[in-house]
Amino acid sequence: MSTKTISLDEEAYERLKAHKREGESFSDVVKRIAGERSWTEVAGILSEDEADELESLVRAGRGRSPERCD
Repeated sequence: MSTKTISLDEEAYERLKAHKREGESFSDVVKRIAGERSWTEVAGILSEDEADELESLVRAGRGRSPERCD
C-alpha cells in the first residue's frame, strides 16, 4: 500500500490525536472519522410525516421517563 505525507498545524494534530484509540494508527482514525455522517448530511432523509411520527415517539418516551430528560 502506498502512503502520502500531509501537514497538519498543531491544533489539527491535537484534535486528530484526541480521537485516536488504543492500537489505532492515524490512518485508521482518519478513515473512521471521514466515514462518519454529520447531521447536515442526513437532514431531509425523512418525509415530514415520518419526522412528525418520530418526534411524537420521542416525546412519548420522554414522558414515560422524565428523570432521563433532566
